[in-house]
Amino acid sequence: MKLNKRKTLGILAITVFIIIQLFGIDETLPPVVETENFYKDKSVPEDVRVLLRNACRDCHSNETEYPWYINIQPLGWWLKGHIENGREQLNFSKWNSYDDKRKARKVNECIEVMEQRRMPYKSYTWIHKKAQLSDDDYERLIAYFESVK
Repeated sequence: MKLNKRKTLGILAITVFIIIQLFGIDETLPPVVETENFYKDKSVPEDVRVLLRNACRDCHSNETEYPWYINIQPLGWWLKGHIENGREQLNFSKWNSYDDKRKARKVNECIEVMEQRRMPYKSYTWIHKKAQLSDDDYERLIAYFESVK
C-alpha cells in the first residue's frame, strides 16, 4: 500500500517529535550561596519579596521552579534558553558577586524595565497568574529599587 505525501509527512513529524523527547534539558539548578543572595545584601520588605518571587524568581535566580511542560521538547529547550538568558542579565542569587558599579547599573535597569512594563513577559504571565503585576505592583517595585540606589 502506497502512502500519500501528507500521511508520510505526518508520520515523519510524529516520529521526530517522539525522538526529540529523548533530549530533555538539564534541570539541575546552580547552587544558591546565601552570602551572594540579593536578600542578604538588601533589606527587602515582605511585599517586595513576594512580588520578586512571583514575577522574577524563575528566570532571574538560581531558584527556578520548572513547570511540568519543561519536559516537552522543543518547548523545554526554548524555556531553558529564556531562563539562562534571564540569569545572565540579572541573577538575584548571585547579587553579591557583582561589583558596586554593576549593582548600580542593574538597579537602574530594574527601574527602567518596571517603568516600561517590559517584565515579566506576557508569555510567562499567561500561565503564571501570580506573576501578573498590577500598576500598583509596578509602582511598589519602582519605589523599592529607587530606595536602594
